[in-house]
Amino acid sequence: MNAPSSTPAAADVIAATEQWLLQAVIGLNLCPFAKAVQVKRQIRWVVSDATDAEGLQAQLQDELQRLADTDPAVVETTLLIHPRVMGDFLDFNDFLDIADGTIEALGLEGVLQVASFHPDYQFADSDPDDVANCTNRSPYPTLHLLRESSIEAAIDSLADPDEIYERNIETLQRLGPEGWRQLWVGPATDPAADPR
Repeated sequence: MNAPSSTPAAADVIAATEQWLLQAVIGLNLCPFAKAVQVKRQIRWVVSDATDAEGLQAQLQDELQRLADTDPAVVETTLLIHPRVMGDFLDFNDFLDIADGTIEALGLEGVLQVASFHPDYQFADSDPDDVANCTNRSPYPTLHLLRESSIEAAIDSLADPDEIYERNIETLQRLGPEGWRQLWVGPATDPAADPR
């Protein structure tokens, strides 16, 4: 889904993103670690009002520092959703270098990292219609701020971390594009904010 011409209210943006988290990320078990932080309410949900890269970078900087300064038992991870900027996937992809530079400038390399989700996410060398891209497709452009220590602990708990990626691809190929679309048919879904 592309950001609509009239930007939805923050509550609607969060609702659509939470539905995606529950139905796709947790529901399809695309990330086996997401359920615990959702159940414990350790996710910070932030809807950015930034309309340009500079504004988004400033807010990203604030949120990275806030996460670094906050007890993981209170906030484990942050979703910085930005419906007003980076609607074009290529611009968004370019911004990820700025995000990495911001982490470095804050001295948080090895402490925090940013994962990326976008309505038009496309892995390098993949076809735009490849259903595997859906592993990183979200209702709105989203920067997911993660703690490196939590990622390492989660990976250490797995016999084969590569199995997650491989299983996700198999799950989505079984589901297919139509099955992916069917995830969003329901009373909570706003057709204007329908993820693909």
